[in-house]
Amino acid sequence: MHRRTALSLLALSAGLTLGAQAADNAAWPTHNLRLVVPFPPGGGTDIVARAVGQALSPRLGQAVLVDNKPGASTQIGTEAVVRAAPDGYTLLVSGSTSFTVNPALKPRIGYDPFKDLIPVAMLARAPLVLVVPAQSPFKTLNDLLAAARKQAGAVRYATYGSATAPHLAGILLGLAAQVSLQDIPYKGSAQVTTALMSAEVEATFDTLASAAPHLKSGKLRALATPSRQRIPSLPDVPTLAELKLEDASFEGWYALAAPAHTPPAVIARLSQELSRVMAQPEVQTQFRAQSMEAVFLDSPKLIKQMELEITQFRAAVARAKVTLE
Repeated sequence: MHRRTALSLLALSAGLTLGAQAADNAAWPTHNLRLVVPFPPGGGTDIVARAVGQALSPRLGQAVLVDNKPGASTQIGTEAVVRAAPDGYTLLVSGSTSFTVNPALKPRIGYDPFKDLIPVAMLARAPLVLVVPAQSPFKTLNDLLAAARKQAGAVRYATYGSATAPHLAGILLGLAAQVSLQDIPYKGSAQVTTALMSAEVEATFDTLASAAPHLKSGKLRALATPSRQRIPSLPDVPTLAELKLEDASFEGWYALAAPAHTPPAVIARLSQELSRVMAQPEVQTQFRAQSMEAVFLDSPKLIKQMELEITQFRAAVARAKVTLE
């Protein structure tokens, strides 16, 4: 009798707990959300997070705050989300560095993008562009590659850190052109721009969102883009594919993810609202003004792209014989 009573009480308690959790999920969100950005303020990822957060806030009825946690090639911010409570209140907004580049280039990182995160949706595509200072002697990509062939280490290119998208873009270009390019890591786009202006480095692959103001002012010059099509705002800048370096093509993108075990109902609501936000004409216009394309790629499609990219990037790194810790 006592055992049956105890079991009944346990079952009732479990039912009440599940019922409470279901009620919490249905009520989500009841307080502010935090979008963790693993880069410093001002760069492309930060721009995406703030724009999405601003548009998402009225739809959810809660403030959506951006929390910049840069460092360790996005690992600090990404791992902060992995360790967060899986309740839908702490989310990751990052570029492909967190989702495919780090997992492909680094043999040991503190998370698995498929097991420790739920990739919810791709939010934007952002072309990269290979730029040099306006005073650079390199007028074309061929000029830059000729210098690299003439002397190893003659062309240093800035990155956001080892195993970030600009670093990978340089590896792919070096492989395709059969040259050695020396990567120099910095903490973010602002430091990269400063390094370029002060001639600490000769070039960089940067997002167009970050480089556009300096291209417009004439402080930087664009040599090429790894995008598969020419950038509409830079119609005279050739793609690497056009320059017979198709294997160096590389697309930049941004996505949102949640910690593993976040309730399916929360993920479904979040995905639904993001699909509506990214389709808003004002959001589309805002992203175009930042040289980005607002998109919505749902979780299954995003995961498929991640799997394809990781396979591609690992093969490239193996060919380049690059080992990163």
